[in-house]
Amino acid sequence: MTPTLALRADAADGGEPLHHFWSVCAGAGRAAEGLRASWQEQLRMVATGCGFRYVRFHGLFHDDMFVYRLDDDGQAVLNYQYVDDLFDRLLDMGVRPFVELGLSPGDLARDKSTVFWWGAHGSPPADLVAWTSLVSATVRHWVARYGIDEVRQWYFDVWNEPNLHSFFAGTRSEYYDLYAATAHALKAIDPDLRVGGPATSNFVPDARFDGETEDKSGHVTVTAENRDALEWRPAWLEHFLDHCARERLPVDFVSCHPYPTDWALDHHGQGAHYTRGADATHKDLTTVRNIVGKSAFPDAEIHLTEWNSTPSSRDHTHDHLHAATFVVRANLESIGLVDSLAYWTFTDVFEEMGAGDTAFHGGFGLVNQQGIPKPTYHAYRFLHALGDELLAREPGAVITRSDGRLTALAYHYPPEMPLSVPLSSPDRTVAEETLALGSPRPFELVLTGLPPRAAFTVETLEPGGEGDTLAAWRALGAPEPLSRADTATLRTTAPRTESVRADATGELRYERDLAPWSVVLVRQETWE
Repeated sequence: MTPTLALRADAADGGEPLHHFWSVCAGAGRAAEGLRASWQEQLRMVATGCGFRYVRFHGLFHDDMFVYRLDDDGQAVLNYQYVDDLFDRLLDMGVRPFVELGLSPGDLARDKSTVFWWGAHGSPPADLVAWTSLVSATVRHWVARYGIDEVRQWYFDVWNEPNLHSFFAGTRSEYYDLYAATAHALKAIDPDLRVGGPATSNFVPDARFDGETEDKSGHVTVTAENRDALEWRPAWLEHFLDHCARERLPVDFVSCHPYPTDWALDHHGQGAHYTRGADATHKDLTTVRNIVGKSAFPDAEIHLTEWNSTPSSRDHTHDHLHAATFVVRANLESIGLVDSLAYWTFTDVFEEMGAGDTAFHGGFGLVNQQGIPKPTYHAYRFLHALGDELLAREPGAVITRSDGRLTALAYHYPPEMPLSVPLSSPDRTVAEETLALGSPRPFELVLTGLPPRAAFTVETLEPGGEGDTLAAWRALGAPEPLSRADTATLRTTAPRTESVRADATGELRYERDLAPWSVVLVRQETWE
């Protein structure tokens, strides 16, 4: 029998501040996708529903944004019309850019078309002076257009995943040179502009585990048997912080990408995908917090600028309900550790591997290409509904308060799945096998000190329920492609809702069994 999940609080209890680090930033594919109406509509949707305040994407200087080219005389020609169009629209909807200064324009790239369907130029700039001139001119353009007070509220992340050769066809030393030049260029404009890095991908096994020397990606031999014994560390981070301290380089924030997986080498030297433990995200964020706290930059903010259950945009788990449970669990377990954990990505308008072939193809998005909310969208909406004071916390649930009203959030991540939700590719088989695990768990919520007859709304995400997008799609006959009528119907997919009230003494006692993978939000609405 799964033990009861019991949680209680009194409305007058003292609380502690609760920072919504989960809704600071969301990721997106590339800048040019942000010029599309559907991308902008969906960003407005997740900003409103889930509270995201920043968005980060690749390709700001890619050729399809037309920012930089050389004329026939070899002189740089700068064009900010597309960038202005995009940034104006972001700011108009209350979302700021978390600027990724990375991937070279074609006329400045040492190597071209190294990664992605759209041919991103993942190499060090051929001319570092020209690069810093581009960065300086671009940031000065933003200051002139938006004002220094606005631009000081942005973040400038130097490059993306430079530890991976396809993203940075150079050495770690070359990245450090790039970081130094970029940071100095930013600080020369205004010392309060915020710069950080190294934006490296994945946590990797500590090379000391088996005596091997860490390669560029930081990978050592990993097996299903040893993965839990390995000490997983953020690639390059400690070395980067030591280097910046020695060279007296500014680090206003640190960034890296804590996917709870590793694309590693097996005993035969072949690439293999390993899913780590269900608590991997909590462990990784704790590790980063400890590294930064012990560094020369203990006050640096921590922004983990990409995160998801897996780094695959063809993982069918992303469309299923248990991806939402994973999101809620990982974030609630990690309260108080970092300044942001950016979900990668908010939309399926995303073309690293080209466009998805079907409406539900396992894309990263909280919403699919047609703007249909997935369960993960509701997971972030539930997290956003929490208050700004934490009153009570147990493994599996929290109670919060905001403006005198209480909100509780609970989930059932069954112990039969000891790992983070695993990759399901090329089809839904693994996702459906995972979703079938577990047994119901009793849940008991007691809230006291409420106004008599205080009203609450209960929203429930559960397999096959009203917020299960794939279940709703299948109920329509699993149409492909979606008709306009099908799309309109599925866009209304939302969790089951019920109303409950406290009794005349001001006590709410809410009891039920939680189905495996279910997530429940209990939110105080009004009182009489």
